[in-house]
Amino acid sequence: MKFEWFTDRPERQLATGRHFSLLVPIALLATAACASSSSSVPAPDMSASAPSPDPRVGLKAGWMDAGEATWNLAIVAKRQPSEAFINASTPGDRRLINSDLAFLGNYVIQGNYSGYQVWDISKPGNPTLRTSYVCPGSQGDVSVYRHLMFMSSEDLRGRTDCGMQGVQDTVSKDRLRGIRIFDISDIARPKLVSSVQTCRGSHTHTVVTDPNDSANVYIYVSGSASVRSHHELEGCSGKQAEEDPNTALFRIEVIRVPVAAPEQAKIVSSPRIFTGLAAVMTHLDTGTNLRPGRQVTQCHDITVYPAIGLAGGACSGYGLLLDIHDVANPKRIGEVSDPNFSFWHSATFNNDGSKVLFTDEWGGGSAPRCRSTDKPEWGANAIFTLVDGKMTFVSYYKLPAPQTAFENCVAHNGSLIPVPGRDIMVQAWYQGGISVFDWTDPAAAKEIAYFDRGPMDATKLVSGGHWSVYWYNGYIIGSEMSRGLDILQLRPSAFLSQNEIDAAKTVRFEYLNAQEQPKLVWPASFVVARAFVDQLVRANGLSSDRSSAITRDLSRAEKLRGEEQRAALTQLATQLEGEAQGARDSARVQMLASAVKALAGKQP
Repeated sequence: MKFEWFTDRPERQLATGRHFSLLVPIALLATAACASSSSSVPAPDMSASAPSPDPRVGLKAGWMDAGEATWNLAIVAKRQPSEAFINASTPGDRRLINSDLAFLGNYVIQGNYSGYQVWDISKPGNPTLRTSYVCPGSQGDVSVYRHLMFMSSEDLRGRTDCGMQGVQDTVSKDRLRGIRIFDISDIARPKLVSSVQTCRGSHTHTVVTDPNDSANVYIYVSGSASVRSHHELEGCSGKQAEEDPNTALFRIEVIRVPVAAPEQAKIVSSPRIFTGLAAVMTHLDTGTNLRPGRQVTQCHDITVYPAIGLAGGACSGYGLLLDIHDVANPKRIGEVSDPNFSFWHSATFNNDGSKVLFTDEWGGGSAPRCRSTDKPEWGANAIFTLVDGKMTFVSYYKLPAPQTAFENCVAHNGSLIPVPGRDIMVQAWYQGGISVFDWTDPAAAKEIAYFDRGPMDATKLVSGGHWSVYWYNGYIIGSEMSRGLDILQLRPSAFLSQNEIDAAKTVRFEYLNAQEQPKLVWPASFVVARAFVDQLVRANGLSSDRSSAITRDLSRAEKLRGEEQRAALTQLATQLEGEAQGARDSARVQMLASAVKALAGKQP
């Protein structure tokens, strides 16, 4: 996402010119509480097809009163931005640009071009603002680790003291372009403890934990701005690699942060992961012509998956595969390009690491790229299979509902929903809203739920919509650029059973940065086993008689205790293992057998 950050008008600047922590006023909470959705919830849609005509087409425009359409989702709560970040006179004002999300316990940290806000979601139906922190510096990408929070800063006017007055000089010791580090032990009173300056600033960053180094946490910095003067930061060079082997181009930065002493954070390596990459051909934003010979000098975003030792780098003109077993020294081991992709933006692995999905932010997130006239492979997701470090393209997935010329819309940030045995993702599409889709079959990704609002304005394009949306501990939480925070829940449908939803809810996180994918592990439970049974029934993986018998056996076993329960579950698991080879869906029957066996082993 690329937006300019503007300082506030003089009448809205803070008297001190420095950062502050704003505890939520009672009046604001009362106003926010009124923003919740209505209590009427339609009955579940159990039809096997999406509504037609699509209710997302033709929604009423508006800022806080736009029309809404939902399918297989329920709105739990909506919250407007806090007073420190809102400007009611101008919809789409830069100060209203909320950005990415990070999660810690019962808190949602929402980045913003002017700082960040912290929401307490211990009561998801009534989220409350815990604190807001004004600290401009561009899009304010945020992440957390234990008691630390990290925030990207890239804009030329970002200050070391978080002040609102900007930086006027071409070279200044007051400028901050890099990573801010906060101590959030007391989340209502965060402390800026350190900053790490980088030559190109930080458009985004990725927290990376090293299983062999618990004393430190690492940050991969993706900087996309122009290289700053070496007079401002020693060692910065914007020359080509053949002119200067130490150029700040063609590399990322790796920062090591001692957890117990974050003030000692520093850059420990600058991996040149672009070495040897050819210039790429991509389509122009305004038409079908190709743009020749564009160099790739930076990543926009990097998603790491430490459990499998890999990372996916969305690097402007390439999708890169990185080996991160040595966390401080990531190495490129694969790359893909696509002339249909304009700007490789982000990546998501499926849980077993057999697939990777890249997004194309065609138009930079500020243009309408979901119109009926836009090709379905533009501004979409590209799905690749991943075998022995080789990525093979399979298909595209794009939001299936056409949007207007007044809605910025393109593929953006999302995450996996932990439904066992399936690859399901929730994703933000700016003013295209939220799309939930199943990509278990990489050749046939299919939308199974959505939420959308009408455009911000009915007469012109005013930027807004969902920047990011992630699954976190049973809820779907979205950061709406101009309208605030949304909390939603999945509803059972023909595509997703209540057992599958409940099984997803068994996966709990203490914290979550979506760009550091955790390995999803489901605790042994009857609902996980029943989720697999539901999947077998839906896909005719077993005969209906056998599926019914398994359901009865699980119900009987659940009522037993101790050794009797263990024996019943062990017998069922053994039967299922024997049946798996000859079943129509052998792999899923084996998953069910493993889930039942785990239940048997859980018993004392």
